[in-house]
Amino acid sequence: MTPYLFAGRTALLTGAASGIGEQLAYGLAARGSDLVLVDVDAARLKDVAARIDRVHPGRSVQTLVADLSSRADVDGVATQVLAEHPSLGLLINNAGMALGGRFDQVTVDEFEKVMNVNFRAPFLLTHALLPALKAAPGAHLVNVSSLFGLIAPAGQSAYSASKFALRGLSQVLHAELADDGIGVTTVHPGGIRTRIAENAPVGSGVPAEEVEPNRKIFAKLLTYPPDKAARQILDAVAKRKARVLIASSAKVPDLLARLLPVAHERIVRAATSARVSKSSAPQGVAR
Repeated sequence: MTPYLFAGRTALLTGAASGIGEQLAYGLAARGSDLVLVDVDAARLKDVAARIDRVHPGRSVQTLVADLSSRADVDGVATQVLAEHPSLGLLINNAGMALGGRFDQVTVDEFEKVMNVNFRAPFLLTHALLPALKAAPGAHLVNVSSLFGLIAPAGQSAYSASKFALRGLSQVLHAELADDGIGVTTVHPGGIRTRIAENAPVGSGVPAEEVEPNRKIFAKLLTYPPDKAARQILDAVAKRKARVLIASSAKVPDLLARLLPVAHERIVRAATSARVSKSSAPQGVAR
């Protein structure tokens, strides 16, 4: 495929109010894209849009406040975007949420909310907006998976399940959409310094005294700058890369998982044994 051209195109970005999403919004504006920014945090989303307006006054910036765990909200975003942007150059499914706790410590509702945000929303938006992507020659799709879409440590059943599902969908779409001239990039960030760890809910069955110590430990692992991660993602889009791993905290576990498909689980367990016990689980995630 020819390189992706950002200038003069419209990009739809979810999870745009903080972390990697916020930095992607700034990067897209700097590269000449008009923006449709989606997030559940109205105040922070407004601040992001205002900054872009100040720095790049020529860009069109539209904000949509939506809870992507709600099917009605997702459908509403898709309907509005299709009506107002029948041609869409870039769709970045970046929004995500975490959930700490072993499988038997989380409720079905808690598990489903993570699946809805991390997998159902990208699936629905991509399915609904395919006509708009196909209408823009050389369009591109980005799905942000995770390190935990490559490995599946204890205490991350919902998050890993959602990110593995998104990875699988992305790989299928990469093959299917090539004939339409649409590129697909799957992103696997490692320990990115974002608010997702501090904001991550925990399962109802996780003992209260175990929450904060685990949260602090995981927060220390999140060191990679989100602006650097965003640049790598946009560079990968420009080059039409199918897959990008960000930070050594994603690259090393990925190598282990490929070299040792089964045995790597023991290595991961040993590496996280201080943080994951039979009665506790990590409260942060590597994204």
